Amino acid sequence: MTSPYSLSILDQSPIGAGATAAEALASTVDAVRHAERLGYHRYWVAEHHASPGFASVAPEVLAAAMLARTSGIRIGTGGVLLPRYPAEKVAEIFATLANLYPGRVDMGIGRAGASAHRFPEQLADLLRLLEGGSGGAPDRRLAVAPAVPPKLWLLGSGGDSAQIAGLLGSGFAFAHFLAPEAAESSLNAYRQSCLQATGERSRGSVLTVRVVTADTAEKADELAQAVLLWRVRKDVGRDLPIPSVQEARSAAWTAEERRQARLRRPALVVGTPQNVRGTLIALAEEFSADEIMINTVTRGPVERIRMYELLAEAFGLAKGPS
Repeated sequence: MTSPYSLSILDQSPIGAGATAAEALASTVDAVRHAERLGYHRYWVAEHHASPGFASVAPEVLAAAMLARTSGIRIGTGGVLLPRYPAEKVAEIFATLANLYPGRVDMGIGRAGASAHRFPEQLADLLRLLEGGSGGAPDRRLAVAPAVPPKLWLLGSGGDSAQIAGLLGSGFAFAHFLAPEAAESSLNAYRQSCLQATGERSRGSVLTVRVVTADTAEKADELAQAVLLWRVRKDVGRDLPIPSVQEARSAAWTAEERRQARLRRPALVVGTPQNVRGTLIALAEEFSADEIMINTVTRGPVERIRMYELLAEAFGLAKGPS
């Protein structure tokens, strides 16, 4: 049964307990080939720093490796934390990628740590450079400006990022897995500001949801417990690699961890593939999102790729090149 929505993936290159960062990165590069074959639309990689659970610290480097190993799927960053870098350097990186792989590059930008006043200026500067402008100074024109600029997406979990995305006419990717309660207000703010600035209600909105699925509901629930244990440990200051199902089953959960798990559970969609499909479509319809993106966190790549297979089948994705 086909879906009215395309399906994409956000991969944070999770490091499982007992695994290494090198193994996690290799798993991401391997997984994108599976995703392309299964018919996924986009595959984004995240930027995290000083996190024992995630290996993706340089998403632009990882994206280059993934683009080189695929032929049609759109590859992007979810996202580069622009406040950490000069706009000119970010523009040069993405211009190079777009020249090498025209029409396939998504430039997802995050604003973590940004000044509320400075970030819109940085973002506008980046856009001007990529579109062949000077970014505010004549000597800063890009020598490598691409014929087909990368598609800009602003990432966020609140109204401020949504408004900036709309006013700049970029796409907006909402992190439902971080703040499900803010989905409606944020996506509404994006559409309103986009309409005001461009005359269009949307230049593309993505709803990114953390999911856990398996062949049976019981197996999905077990995998979800491991995700919740990792998440609540992080919440209480124990940032660790992703635990196994066995570890989650035998763990002595503290009262605070159980309380945090109850708070975190609404941000997780768990169930059989058909049930997860139904929930994702209902969420996209409720918030009027244009696309659905899934995020999965598992100890190992086998379960993660199996989730991709199950959801591709449930959504009726058209198979890509083998």
